[in-house]
Amino acid sequence: MSRIGKQPISLPKGVDIKIDGSKVTVKGPKGELSRQFDPRIALSNDGGVLKLTRANDERDSRALHGLSRALLNNMVMGVSAGFTRVLEITAESVGYRAEMSGKNLMLYVGYSHVVNFPPPAGITLGTDAKTRTITVSGIDKEVVGQTAARIREVRPPEPYKGKGIKYQGEVIRRKAGKSGKTKK
Repeated sequence: MSRIGKQPISLPKGVDIKIDGSKVTVKGPKGELSRQFDPRIALSNDGGVLKLTRANDERDSRALHGLSRALLNNMVMGVSAGFTRVLEITAESVGYRAEMSGKNLMLYVGYSHVVNFPPPAGITLGTDAKTRTITVSGIDKEVVGQTAARIREVRPPEPYKGKGIKYQGEVIRRKAGKSGKTKK
């Protein structure tokens, strides 16, 4: 058995699930998510506890078992609590900043122009000028992570001075740079 796949998922209060064959819809206080799962994985709801079982012990089925459980757990967590990813504009980046213009994120990150970043559907962006952070929030973990990655991609941190946009808690490996010529 898959160690991840055999773990049951308990439904928090206020979360409803509808299983229609291999299609699952999860509704909660934050919103609604729907996903089509592989037919080799059977889903059952036993009084607020979700269990996943696989049809056979083939390699693909074993892999899908853990993946399906993780995806379903992310759906349940997303509609009940939501997901947040925080990005930081490094302190070494003088003049770099981010601000909101309506729902769009405006990034001033050393280019000759302002980078306008419209959020995808279901994603909320926020900035804090004092701590120089950008917050990406939503109910779908995949979309939150992908949006944060796209924002970081605008100006990833460089290894010499450390300027750029990085994830909160990310450690940037720094390089020494060139050593100057010595005069004789």
